[in-house]
Amino acid sequence: MLKIGIINGSVRQGRNSDAVANWVFDFATKRNDADVEYELVNLADYQLPLMGAVIPEVIQAESEAAIKAWSEKNASFDGYIIIAPEYNHAVGGALKNATDYLKPEVANKAVGFVGYGSLGGARAIENLRLICGELSLADVQTATTFSLMADFENMSVFKPADYHAANANGMLDQVIAWSRVLKTVR
Repeated sequence: MLKIGIINGSVRQGRNSDAVANWVFDFATKRNDADVEYELVNLADYQLPLMGAVIPEVIQAESEAAIKAWSEKNASFDGYIIIAPEYNHAVGGALKNATDYLKPEVANKAVGFVGYGSLGGARAIENLRLICGELSLADVQTATTFSLMADFENMSVFKPADYHAANANGMLDQVIAWSRVLKTVR
């Protein structure tokens, strides 16, 4: 059984990533892939402190528990799909910070990307390709990109065009194939 984590990469209040992450999860599970289990992971559920910052003593235990839970959750997967909002032409700070807490947990695993933003989150995805390379994650070629102008009504109500299904299927096929292959390496 392959376990694929779908990481909702935004913690922003009122974020569009909830709708995108739910769409990806529903789309993936409806495919009924043999021996593949998908799990939606919400980054906002982990109160990760800023990497390297001094953690006040009053919240040290809580912060350490959040870091441990994030690490263990990511270690439990064979592959990932990261939902990447684009903020200021780059990956969001919370998602970048969350990746900084990982390395051995994600090494030699596959990752695919779903971006959204003014240019479909393409620049956030390119940022993540560099970050994931450093984490020894194998990123797949096909990505799914949603435009804030075309796939969201009033830039807030998610209404993706039907043509995104082809890229989503391609990305999922690649993540599954590479996750299976890389499982033999670990």
